[in-house]
Parts: sequence; C-alpha cells; structure tokens
Amino acid sequence: MTYVDDELNSQPECWTRAAEEAARHTAALPTAGERVAIVGCGTSYFMAQSAAALREDAGLGETDAFAASEFPRGRAYDRVVALTRSGTTTEVLELLTELKGRTRTIALTADPETPVMGAADDVVVLDFADERSVVQTRFATTALTLLRAHLGLHTDAVVADARAALAAELPEGLMERTQFTFLGRGWTVGLANEAGLKMREASLSWTEAYPAMEYRHGPISISTAGTATWMFGEAPDGLAEQVRDTGAMWVPGELDPLAELVRAQRLAVAVAAARGLDPDRPRHLTRSVILAP
Repeated sequence: MTYVDDELNSQPECWTRAAEEAARHTAALPTAGERVAIVGCGTSYFMAQSAAALREDAGLGETDAFAASEFPRGRAYDRVVALTRSGTTTEVLELLTELKGRTRTIALTADPETPVMGAADDVVVLDFADERSVVQTRFATTALTLLRAHLGLHTDAVVADARAALAAELPEGLMERTQFTFLGRGWTVGLANEAGLKMREASLSWTEAYPAMEYRHGPISISTAGTATWMFGEAPDGLAEQVRDTGAMWVPGELDPLAELVRAQRLAVAVAAARGLDPDRPRHLTRSVILAP
C-alpha cells in the first residue's frame, strides 16, 4: 500500500476532527463583512478557489482566490488566508512577508516546524492531516473542511458521503478511459480543477477541468468513446445527454462534492497502479517548491 492510499482513506476522520476544531480558531479566521483573499499554490490554490466561492456565496463578504505568485499587490484586503501544507513554499512565504504589518494574515499548514509559523500573523496547524506522499489528498480536503465548518456549511452528512466514496466500487469502465474531464459550478469548480490535477500528478493522465456551462463552448469537441466527463455537483440541464450523445461516459455527482473529490482521488491512484506508477513519487515533483534565492 502506498502512503497516498492510507492518507486518502483517513479523510473522514480528519474531516470530523477539523470540524470539531474550527470553533477554536474563530478569532483567527475571517469574520463576516471582511474583504478576504485566499491564496495557495497547486492543490492549495484550487482549495482556495472553492473556499472563496463558498464564503462569498454565503453572503459573508467579498472573497477572492489567487495563486500566491499572482496576488494583486495593488488591492486592499482586510485579511489574507494562505493554504500551505509544507509551510515552506517560496511564493507563499514571500507574499506573507510582504504583507506583514500591512494586512492581517493567517496560514493553514500541516507542519508547525516550518518558516510559515513566523511569516503569518495567525497560524492554524492541522498536523493530524499531514502527509508523506508528494500527492496531496487529506491535508487539502481537511483544510477546506475547517473553512466550511467555520462558515457553518459542514454537516455530518459530508463525512458519511466520504465514507461512501471510499467504500463503493468505481464506475465500471471508468479506469479504461484515456481522457478525463471534470466539471464544476460555483464552489465546485475548484474541486474539478483539483480532480484534474490529481489525475495528472498521480497517473500521468490527460485531464481537463472547466466550469460546467463552459463545456459546451468548445471543450465538448474532444468528447468521444474513449473519454469520461465527471460532474461535481448538480449538472446544467441537458448536459449529461449531450455528453452521452458524443459516445463519452458521463459520471454524475451523486455525493457531496467534496466526497466526489475523494472518489476522483481513488481513481487517480487506481489508474497509477494499473500503469505501474508510484503515486507517492510523481515524476518531476517534490513535496514543496522551494526556489533558490
């Protein structure tokens, strides 16, 4: 068994603990009405997209998401939230250092022995969700769960769906597909982006991700008998039928979208195993991107 197998299977327990701990961090996390930016790199950036959409849709304040390297220096925010599993990512540390004393910052991290502890004004340590695999699974979803719980949007049903996602067989024929497209709407666009990234990292698969309504505007042209299109959340009217008409496999989102991401993580690991790849050590990747001065 790989590290990532163990880590992705532990997500229900991690989510339960994160939801329980959210109340302890209320003072550090954004309050209603604040203008907030959420930043990260790679997987953490896609979790930032989901968290930002959830917060703004809940009417709690204008919320933007950025890759840390693309943060707009000319904009003013009341608080900046940084997601960083390792606590060592260069772009995140540079941004937090630049904002020090000017904008309130908080970092969600897995390692309390890293530079981010001094770079951010506040830090939430989710060390119980740390990972040995390069490929992120449980830290990302646990950080998002903590933020969902802070927004009052987490329920026990989400954990139950995660357990269902781990227990159920993957759809028949899905692993044999040669191309995978993931679709989302609102906060699930970030999850779709992350599902695509997991498949690329772990199994070297050809994947794409789009807002669901954009799929008709060009991307559906690659849909054919060898492809699969996976929806996170409720699909736009008529889209499933259009995809099936191309000969492609349609995978509906039947669980809470975060639990659907667990299913996609399982697919990535399963395809990697079938191709003889090690998902713990994807090619060209490291646990953290640390740039030389």
